[in-house]
This record gives sequence, structure tokens and C-alpha cells, in this order.
Amino acid sequence: MPHVVGPSALDRSRAPAAGTVAATTHLTLRWTEKLAFDVSAGAHTIVTDGDSTAGLSPVQLLGAALGGCMATDVALILTRGRQPLRGLEVEFHATRAESDPRRFVGVRIHFAVQGLVDPAQLERAIALSRDKYCSVWHSLRQDITLETTTSITA
Repeated sequence: MPHVVGPSALDRSRAPAAGTVAATTHLTLRWTEKLAFDVSAGAHTIVTDGDSTAGLSPVQLLGAALGGCMATDVALILTRGRQPLRGLEVEFHATRAESDPRRFVGVRIHFAVQGLVDPAQLERAIALSRDKYCSVWHSLRQDITLETTTSITA
């Protein structure tokens, strides 16, 4: 039986409209040693490690996901808007709660742009990413349903 945390799993208000298919993400995590896991998505593999020795920690990966999501949006919006983007570097800094679950309580992202990009267009791209497009940012909301299932083999 699945374990559900958050709003009712039967909440139809967030379900896709009839006739549409929701996008899915599938990952496989395979324990390798200590707190390290190989994470696979299709042909791509990375390592995550709770001790941050064999790979990025899960929280660091979350920061990378958020920074990467917004950076991708900003680059796409600027280039589609014919802005002369020559380079983009993103610095991600997050403050975490002092007690468990030590979640992010504040995030600061700096976008360092190279090229004669209009500052208003850069601000617009960041706002669109934050307010509309970045699925990672919107996935950090507290109203997400979390469902867990288990299986044990001998």
C-alpha cells in the first residue's frame, strides 16, 4: 500500500485535463556503498553521496537542479528573444535550516551574463523562469503529494 504525505492523492484539481498526458520522470538509484548511489536515467548516470565524497549530496543535486532549470530557461528565453548571449554562469547559494530536515529556507541565484544583453530582457527572463517555467522551483512547493511504496526480496 502506498504511503502518501501531503494533499489527498484523490485531489483531482491538479490532475491533467482529460485527453492529455502528463510528462513523467523515471530514475533508478542503486546503492553502491556507504551513502553512495548510482543514479540512472536512460543512458545517463551520475553518483550521489550523502557524505559528498563519491559525488554530490542529494541536497547539492537539488541545488544543481534548481540552478540548472533556471539557467536553461534564461538561456532559452534570451536566445529566442534574439539577445546576443555569449556566455552564462550561474552561482547558487542556499541557506538551510539548522535542525532536521535541514531544508532550504533561502536561495540566492546570481546570473553572470556575457554579451550585450538588455538588462530588462534578462530580468524578464529570470522572472518568467521563476514565475512560470521552472518546474524544479515549482516542485519545491509544500503542497506536493509524496507517495512511497516498498518491496523486499530475500
